[in-house]
Amino acid sequence: NTGTEEKRGVGEPENEISVKGPRDSFVENLRTNTSLVRRHLKAPELKITEQVVGRQSLTPVDLVWLDGIADPATVEELSHRVEDIDIDALLATGNIEEYIADEMDTPFPLVFYTERPDRFCYGLSQGKVGLLAEGLPLGYLVPGVIGDFLRAPQDRSENWMVAASLEVLRWVCLLVTLFLPGVYVAMVNFHPEMIPLRLALSIMAARVDVPFSALFETLLLLVAFEVLQEAGLRLPQSIGQTVSILGGLVVGSAAVEARLISPAVLVVVATAGIAGYTVPSQELAAALRLWRLVLAVLAGVAGLFGVVMGTAFLVGHLAGLESFGAAYLTPFAANPGDQVKGQVLGQPLREDKLRPAHLNTGNKRKQR
Repeated sequence: NTGTEEKRGVGEPENEISVKGPRDSFVENLRTNTSLVRRHLKAPELKITEQVVGRQSLTPVDLVWLDGIADPATVEELSHRVEDIDIDALLATGNIEEYIADEMDTPFPLVFYTERPDRFCYGLSQGKVGLLAEGLPLGYLVPGVIGDFLRAPQDRSENWMVAASLEVLRWVCLLVTLFLPGVYVAMVNFHPEMIPLRLALSIMAARVDVPFSALFETLLLLVAFEVLQEAGLRLPQSIGQTVSILGGLVVGSAAVEARLISPAVLVVVATAGIAGYTVPSQELAAALRLWRLVLAVLAGVAGLFGVVMGTAFLVGHLAGLESFGAAYLTPFAANPGDQVKGQVLGQPLREDKLRPAHLNTGNKRKQR
């Protein structure tokens, strides 16, 4: 062994900022990550098994769960999926996610990940099964359902009424970012009678000198929004923020002044974009942006009928997804009464006595 074992020290999480809570985060060293988990969960029921993945990389991968709480079937299924990974090198997150996810023909994420050990350990205590890999500064938790991707790390640190209000706000913003551009296109092109008279006159007056249709304007701005976001991510951080701000202000204002787009479309797309930023999971936000384009196109072709048909197809697609046996639309799919009350509407910690039903845990009660 000639390795120097150089590694990055434990620092603060960059993507999941902690306002009131622990400030440690996972690093690229697997043994450091397991020690962080052990620091938070000292129970002897914490089990860790290790497998080696990758013909050339020989990457250690650890499965982590709480014996007696996690569903043994989920542990066994995840172990089989990791064992079946047969690739040359496991060096990126996609090398794991594509092999352990139930389905890859969907833009929606099916495996939840976090860079915070406290959030990872909370998932283990709820009954999830974790996965840690050498070289990846994050931990995976399965099963992953849509409710997990709309929950922010600081929700457990806030007052329960504040946290519940913010989570309901995220669900509302999810609907706004998904449907607002499509509904606007449908109302302007096919259903102007749905718009209040004074607002309709204002929109039509602003669109008099615009040479493009409402659909083309909306798609143009949505694509420009994606280009600006991609440019901001790919450039260095100090330059990327400047490019995003200048691009949004200068290009948007210049396009309105040049009568290439109408102010109403700019407001609609900007509102939808800002609402999308409230989604804590970037992968879920990316899937919503993709479907937002699809719904806008359907609205331009068939009006509200196209939006409704697209929504029906989307709901059917989500209803058909599963993550390690759990319905993806949880908390709305199985036992909706208890699930919605506990995971969306929120409740005081003293009343949150049972673990989520969709995890099929051995010990369902987590406090007296």
